[in-house]
Formats: sequence, structure tokens, C-alpha cells
Amino acid sequence: MLHLSQDQAADELLSENPLALLVGMVLDQQVPLEWAFHGPYELSNRLGGRLDASEIAEMDPDKLVELFVQKPSLHRYPASMAARVQELCRIISEEHGGDAAAVWRDATDGQELFKAIKALPGFGEQKARIFVALLGKQLGVCPQGWREAAGPYGEEGVHRSVADITSPESLAKVRNYKQEMKAKAKSAAAGKKG
Repeated sequence: MLHLSQDQAADELLSENPLALLVGMVLDQQVPLEWAFHGPYELSNRLGGRLDASEIAEMDPDKLVELFVQKPSLHRYPASMAARVQELCRIISEEHGGDAAAVWRDATDGQELFKAIKALPGFGEQKARIFVALLGKQLGVCPQGWREAAGPYGEEGVHRSVADITSPESLAKVRNYKQEMKAKAKSAAAGKKG
């Protein structure tokens, strides 16, 4: 089972529902990752206990924003994230028959997998590589070349991203790594100014 939200019910949904996992990954931006990955569970509850790409795609956008804004809000920027999630669901519905897992199940190799994920709303290059690593390391989605497609996030024995979170301890290691990277970047930027 995935351990991204650090909440058992939310993590079960992420583990069982590919759309929930994609939505959580989209929300994982400018908020603590536990908040982001708990979002799909909250959204599912607000939708009557289900997450369906076609239903979300066809919702009145204002109603979806209301669900995101409702306390506790699903994101720091609920309106823009509601629009991004709705666009994600539209693509899943129209291009993948409403089956979120088809995004990765149909990939024949790591590069194709990376391109399919990067084509989704909210997935830039880095986030797409992280998601490829998450699929390979924790969900057994390992087409040939997936580690190369994941870049440094695909390496074994590292704690760089959500792909490496399997417990509260590994979450702490990922947080430490991110803090070190921010400190190095800040130091490098200060060095350029000086």
C-alpha cells in the first residue's frame, strides 16, 4: 500500500484508484505533500464516495470549485487546481475511456510512459519523471527503460521524491533531501550575487 498522505483511508484510495493517485500528484504543488495526497480522498467523499473521471469532466466547473473551496480546502489555490483536475479528468475520459490506469498500462517502454504522463495537465518534466519513478518503484509498472525515463528519481536507495516514501521515516528523509537541495540552491544564488 502507498503511504503518501500518511492517512490510512486516503492511502488505501491512492493505492486502489489510479485516478486518485493522478489527482494527488496534480495537487502536489505548493502545499505539504500529505495535504495534496489526502485531497483525492476528501474530493471522493464530497462526491458521494466515488471518483469518476467522466463525472468530474462533465461537472459544472463552478460546482467543482465549490467542492475544492469547502473547508478544509483541497489546496492553497482551490479554484485553479479544480480547473486543472477537471482538465485532467476530461483527458482521461476522452482519450483513455475514463480509465486512468490506461495512461501507463498501454505504454510499451519507459520513454513512451514518460511522454504519456507528461502530456497530462499539471505534469511538467520533473513531475512526470517522479511519477514514472513512483509507478516503477511502488506499483510494479516497469516497462523497459523506466528507470532511465525517471532520471535520478528512478535510482535505487535514494530519498528524493514521493516515489521513495514508504513510511513516516522515509518521508522525513525525503523532506531532509528537499531542504538540503533548497539550501544549496539558495547558497548558489547568493554566490552569484556576491
